[in-house]
Amino acid sequence: MDDRATIEKMYREYWRCMIGKDIDELKRLMAEEYTLTHMTGVRQTRDAFLRGLADGTFNYYSAEHDLVRAEVQGDRAVLTGKSRVTAAVYGGGKAAWRLRGDFTLKKENGVWLFTGSKASTY
Repeated sequence: MDDRATIEKMYREYWRCMIGKDIDELKRLMAEEYTLTHMTGVRQTRDAFLRGLADGTFNYYSAEHDLVRAEVQGDRAVLTGKSRVTAAVYGGGKAAWRLRGDFTLKKENGVWLFTGSKASTY
């Protein structure tokens, strides 16, 4: 599998882990310095975001992917994912969202890791 295909597979795995609240596997996919910028502009560290996932602040129920596209340049990459996601966040009710995630990645010791993401809608 080439780097582009590996990264695109990681995106699908990321969502599987988000839905399953698989914190350990998400940590394996994310660099320690990973940050998530929410649609609201709030920026969270990896650990703060994962705490919110574990404690029910963020609940993801399904994700259907409309677009997953990675571009690789050496040991850095960017990925754009567009997914229709069912979620309940910050105490709100379950709703359907068309989420776009713009991810950055780095290759470290032969392994790709997410270093950041920015969420928006499409």
